[in-house]
Amino acid sequence: MLNREEYLEVILSILVELEVSRATILNSEGLGYFLSYEVPIFTSLRQLVGEKKTANRTILALVERKNFLPIAEENIDFTQPGMGIIVTLPVNDAAITKREIF
Repeated sequence: MLNREEYLEVILSILVELEVSRATILNSEGLGYFLSYEVPIFTSLRQLVGEKKTANRTILALVERKNFLPIAEENIDFTQPGMGIIVTLPVNDAAITKREIF
């Protein structure tokens, strides 16, 4: 999940560089924001999450090369507060059509 939209192009450039031809980009919102604005019993959380709604993006992609995380971390410091979270998970199998360009 990427909380700072100004880094979206950086992430997408890295994926293109790694020859990832398919990815899904979702508009998303964090749990804290959702609870504080959508669930009445949690409205006191508004002080913690703030009034400004951030543009979160969740990017799902199958990356065949194992070096995505180090490349992403070279370009974006995910340890900064409010940056977001990057996670890689191993995929044993995937049923997909032949490789298509975008």
